Amino acid sequence: MNKRIMIVAGEASGDLHGANLVKEIHRLDPGISFVGIGGARMREAGVETVEDAAKMAVVGLVEVVAHFDVIYRAFTALKRILVEDPPDLLILIDYPDFNLRLAKVAKSRGVKVLYYISPQVWAWRVGRVKKIARLVDHMAVVFPFEVPFYEKEGVPVTFVGHPLVDQVHPTMQREEAMRAFGLDPARRTVGLFPGSRRSEIHHIFTIILDTAKLLSERYPDLQFVLPLASSLERSDLLPRIEAAGMDVSIVDGQSHDVANVCDAIVTVSGTVTLEIALIGTPMVIIYRVSPITYEIGKRLVRIDHAGICNIVAGERIVQELIQHDAEPGKIAEEIGRILGDRKYADGMRARLSQVREKLGKQGGSAEVARIALQMIGN
Repeated sequence: MNKRIMIVAGEASGDLHGANLVKEIHRLDPGISFVGIGGARMREAGVETVEDAAKMAVVGLVEVVAHFDVIYRAFTALKRILVEDPPDLLILIDYPDFNLRLAKVAKSRGVKVLYYISPQVWAWRVGRVKKIARLVDHMAVVFPFEVPFYEKEGVPVTFVGHPLVDQVHPTMQREEAMRAFGLDPARRTVGLFPGSRRSEIHHIFTIILDTAKLLSERYPDLQFVLPLASSLERSDLLPRIEAAGMDVSIVDGQSHDVANVCDAIVTVSGTVTLEIALIGTPMVIIYRVSPITYEIGKRLVRIDHAGICNIVAGERIVQELIQHDAEPGKIAEEIGRILGDRKYADGMRARLSQVREKLGKQGGSAEVARIALQMIGN
């Protein structure tokens, strides 16, 4: 009988990594079927999804409560499958609060669990390592410094390299991309990267647009471009852009080509900072959540940096403006420094190039696929 794998990714970046992993598994064994949670990319790769990841991509306690019905419905659907018709393997991609609960159900039914892209136990709630040790059969981690956390608890762990090393490559020459995006090659370009979650749009997009207005007043030659995440619709952004009276070129996807044409980028925190780092474009990282979520998180987080590119580098390469500091004046000032101080911008580019060296070799998805097939006896 053909084997069946349940795979769960709860947001846009996980959807991309999940899709590439499914493709690699199918390359090695085309007969395996998949069911779970993902977005458009995972569905295109052949995953039967019980819920769209875009509806579940939220950050913060307040935001989770607001989306509780969708999250609970998705969990119930997957739990039913695990209990009534258990798959041969459960693959979990990041999204820890949901996925660790699902792992507990899988463990009770004798289903092996492979966790790909670790919860950030090195950043906050370190005690989750012990929970993971009880529930997870193998960790496939994407940062080398994560390995000791799991080895210490006796969890089988493999550093597979970061999947973005394979995925982040511009597909067009800069001039070609500028024309494709409706941009003027003679003007300087600032990228606006508001994230992939609707909750992020709610908290941060107005600030990003107000920053763009400030910048356009100070630098009349600037033009603005925004890559639309697959989990969002143009209708999520256009009314706000029109209300702000801004001219912003919206590009469906193609975030790597967008980053490559930019002179500077305003970006939310998250995986996207690694993508931009791999392209090498100078940026400023901003982040804002509800006040309650921020106050709780401030007491739990144990690291000095919010941006993943800074965490990987082990130093503050890119300026971070968090919560109350994420205000248009400060953001515009940093973008202005990048645009106006060539030495500063070139220094940031040089240090961003070192991030790639710390993310491992290509072939991460293929390595995880081999681990998955070994776990189901193929």
